[in-house]
Amino acid sequence: MDENVASRTARYAFAAARLLLGWILLWAFLDKLFDLGHETAAKSAWINGGSPTMGFLKFGTKGPLSGFYQSIAGAAWAGWLFMIGLLGIGLAPITGVGLRVAAAAGSVLFLMMWSAALPPENNIFTEDHLIYAALLIALAAVGAGDTLGLGRRSAQTSLVAKAGWLK
Repeated sequence: MDENVASRTARYAFAAARLLLGWILLWAFLDKLFDLGHETAAKSAWINGGSPTMGFLKFGTKGPLSGFYQSIAGAAWAGWLFMIGLLGIGLAPITGVGLRVAAAAGSVLFLMMWSAALPPENNIFTEDHLIYAALLIALAAVGAGDTLGLGRRSAQTSLVAKAGWLK
């Protein structure tokens, strides 16, 4: 395959992966906020006074860290951090802006989600959260926000030029 074609194909494949991963996170945020009828029941929607962390952390955790996660289930600060994280980590891949920050924060979030239910159901070690973390890191490393995103434009701002870690 021609090198230019392969490079262009890779850029668009990473852009597609970036958009898909961003949508997974943004959908989780929107569903937990508004009860869009998928995973969150109306009474559990955040705008209806529900807790975005209560259900899973109280009843879905297992393994050596379950006591820790169950102890923070329903805590307002945990709900706020989780929802802000979902929103920010979801918007970064969708816009292509702030992928490095999203890769760091998202890796922490995904590692916590993985560790909340050990061992994983379908594999002795890994599951989708670890793959999402690796993908976020790869997307940031290859500058995936530049293709079909605002990454290149945001990199030209004075703020990002001074603090390159924001790219």
